[in-house]
Amino acid sequence: MRTSKKRDVRLNEILDAAELLFIAKGYEQTTVNDILAKVGIGKGTFYHYFKSKEEVMDAVIDRVVESLKAAAIAIADDTKLNAQQKVVQIILSLNISESSNGKMIEELHQPSNALMHQKSIVETILAISPILTDVVRQGIAEGLYSTPYPRESIEFLIAANQFIFDNGIFHWTPEEILEKGKAFAHIIELVLGAAEGSFDFILTLLSQPSEREDS
Repeated sequence: MRTSKKRDVRLNEILDAAELLFIAKGYEQTTVNDILAKVGIGKGTFYHYFKSKEEVMDAVIDRVVESLKAAAIAIADDTKLNAQQKVVQIILSLNISESSNGKMIEELHQPSNALMHQKSIVETILAISPILTDVVRQGIAEGLYSTPYPRESIEFLIAANQFIFDNGIFHWTPEEILEKGKAFAHIIELVLGAAEGSFDFILTLLSQPSEREDS
């Protein structure tokens, strides 16, 4: 007799299996049959939850982005932090590859997962921009920032961060990355009207991948 499982449990089993397969094989190389075999279910059960592999991909991305969003909200709601501290911590939370979602986020940067990657960039911008916009508005009230376009500024900055510093799209040398990091920190300060040096922490952040590769 087959064991009947609650919907949420089975749903997460499918997503967990798909995520592992996307990491191991890449999205394009993973088939629905691979997912079925990994979970140990039939097609009927699978199609009860998802219509296609693409829907599974969307759900996996949603789960990763929701985790990033929850972390950003927790930081934004911390009344002990000023706006600059919140911006720093949120940016760091989006770039920590050793997080629980680290392997999946890393895999999204691989050329074999281009479709997933594009969708993850869009969803990240849509999810995080409103949170950072409120933080920037707090910074304006605190006298730390000055911009007439807080929402649009954040959208452009997140999009630039997600695209320019993506090693799955560009293959910058460590020296080029640091130079672009300096420029990006300068651009953020100009766009947000922040004090000079406010975003120098980005240079340390950008140097970390190359340090891990050398180790």
